[in-house]
Amino acid sequence: MATKTVEPSPGSAGSTTGRRNASKRKKKANNASGKHAGPIAYPKHPILKCLRIPQGVLENNAGKECTDREAAKFAAVGWTGQTAVEISSALKYGLLSRPAPGKVEPTGVARRILVPQKPTDKIEAIREGVLKAPIISDLYKHYRGENLPEETSFLANTATQSFNIPVERVDEFIEVFLEDLESAKLLEDVGGKKRVLDITHMPSEAPGVVGKTADDHLKKVSKGVTVESTDTCFVMMPFADPIGGYYALIYEPAIKKAGLTAVRADTDIFGTGKIIDQIWAGLRRAKVLVAELSGRNPNVLYELGLAHALHKPVVLISSNEPDVPFDVRHVRVIYYDVNDPFWGEKLIAKVAENIVSAIKNPNEAVQFPKE
Repeated sequence: MATKTVEPSPGSAGSTTGRRNASKRKKKANNASGKHAGPIAYPKHPILKCLRIPQGVLENNAGKECTDREAAKFAAVGWTGQTAVEISSALKYGLLSRPAPGKVEPTGVARRILVPQKPTDKIEAIREGVLKAPIISDLYKHYRGENLPEETSFLANTATQSFNIPVERVDEFIEVFLEDLESAKLLEDVGGKKRVLDITHMPSEAPGVVGKTADDHLKKVSKGVTVESTDTCFVMMPFADPIGGYYALIYEPAIKKAGLTAVRADTDIFGTGKIIDQIWAGLRRAKVLVAELSGRNPNVLYELGLAHALHKPVVLISSNEPDVPFDVRHVRVIYYDVNDPFWGEKLIAKVAENIVSAIKNPNEAVQFPKE
């Protein structure tokens, strides 16, 4: 009796098309269930836990290039999938480089951490590594000059909503992020809160480098944000110097950098009538607002109350925390220090970024979101 060969139907699991369709269905199911597909963009390990392989290559191979497996052997580490992930993390921090496909070698960053030549080498290199790490560096820049949220759930929400960290991996990511900030000494205690230091401009950097870095980060933050030529940003601040002088020095350039037109009541709102009517009109027209809270100026606080009543996104700024009303301290606040020689450049970059961020994610900057 002849044996009849049955060809797999196009949709069956035995055919090429069937296998392809099954793979698509599986991928679709994984995405629907929240499972993350593809490689992890951020380092899975804190920076100080990625040093044993670079150290092994330095000590046992004179720092010369070698294969991944050889590198693990030099570090007396067995070769597993986790070892490969550790090497991937070290590459993301810039502790290892790939001089050729499949080869690794320790970098200058790793050498300065492991074999510092001067007292500041180690901490500077750790910071350099953290600021190279994908997404870790972006979240740092997001919060630099601000207090970290006291509730880790807010930090997790930002990581998932603004930086696309998968929900099932966000706890792992936050743990790595916080440990990296501690290792890099990028957190300071201010009144019992953790404030993120802004080191985007260091004395050792060449002129223009920081400006380019800030501009690159602003471009990244601005993706998906639409700003019209008629959009305004209303600035609520004292008029008297020295703070009043920050309008032309800091806030106008920052707002222009964000793509909006700056408006302040005393210089830019013209016409007859009550000044409060003009302020009210300026507040209502503005796409986003900036509030300089230093000095607890009563007019500024009054205008801030009106802005909150209008459900407007407001970027809050202060030179010190006591001047920030207690009932808005849970909202993001930019802090600056005029004793920092680079405070102006840092503040312009940070205000521009937060204006764009407030447009992109208004709930981060609105006191009473509309129901």
